[in-house]
Amino acid sequence: MRQTNFNKTRTLLIAFLFLFIGIAGISGQELIPRNYIAFKANEALVIDGKGDDASWQIATWSQDYIDIEGKMTPKYRTRMKMLWDNDYLYVMAEMDEPHVWATLKQRDTVIFYNNDFEIFIDPDGDTHNYYEYEMNAHNTLWDLFLTKPYRNHGKVIDSWDIQGVKSAVSIDGTLNDSSDTDKGWTVEIAIPWKVITEASNGSNVPENDFWRINFSRVNWNFDLTDGRYTRKKDDKGKFLPEYNWVWSPQGVINMHEPEHWGYVYFSSEEAGGKDSFSIPQDDYIKWHLYSLYRGVLQGKKGAEKQVATPKNILGKSIKSNLDKHRFGYNIWVKSPFTGKILKISEDGRFRSVDDNK
Repeated sequence: MRQTNFNKTRTLLIAFLFLFIGIAGISGQELIPRNYIAFKANEALVIDGKGDDASWQIATWSQDYIDIEGKMTPKYRTRMKMLWDNDYLYVMAEMDEPHVWATLKQRDTVIFYNNDFEIFIDPDGDTHNYYEYEMNAHNTLWDLFLTKPYRNHGKVIDSWDIQGVKSAVSIDGTLNDSSDTDKGWTVEIAIPWKVITEASNGSNVPENDFWRINFSRVNWNFDLTDGRYTRKKDDKGKFLPEYNWVWSPQGVINMHEPEHWGYVYFSSEEAGGKDSFSIPQDDYIKWHLYSLYRGVLQGKKGAEKQVATPKNILGKSIKSNLDKHRFGYNIWVKSPFTGKILKISEDGRFRSVDDNK
């Protein structure tokens, strides 16, 4: 995935507006991740890509996706729903698209070379040991496990599979037919808990708890050659860059900064019920620590001094610490909200521990 820096100062008025629509900045600098409440399914779901089960009909749609940097409204609409039961995490996504096409049919090939739908899951929110899942309109899958983000030089385990995953695609139109105009495509996915809880704390289904999750849709400009769709190239024969449309904005063209991912809360209430969720106060500090960490990791001028600069977070003055040691460093702070030590180590892993440990 391509990367770029995102460092644009917003006025207080713009920040307040963004907060109102759910993608706001903290002091005009940090994007607040979106959140979603996933309710329990009322019945066993049939994975056919249609989403016509009773539970899906009353499940809540997410906000429309936005471009990955959080700046623009995408050309085509994307939205999703989530449900869960004791066996599966369910996702359904609806994507408007006048030209539904796909060419890749071999599992675990690089699916985002086609238009695709992607899921990223970090169960314990420490940015390490997370899952990536991609699929195209052929219902071809690519699933992999990453021990660390690319910035931290972790392992990408491509041979890892989500054993028992179920998926289906429904197309409102005709696949790979350039002679007509389609309306879009819908994906429906059932991911077994027994697989994706392997990297979670306690390996339990997160009932009445949250995970860090994000969704991405990759969309390409295309060329037609004898009626066949291909990714569009520029005058020099290079592929034009893809569009990245996401549920929760990253602020940077890089899905592999898990600290920006959204919050999905798994309510014990059944679909059609009511529940509420608030992002923990410590997580507002956590986003700030990651902002400092990225500066230190990238060697930005003045980044180490910036660590000690106090920042107002939720009405509290937060002054972080940079401790260097023989094998690296830690950026940490004691939370005024919980009394816990919030720490990011040199490899980017986040930990929240009691002060007496």
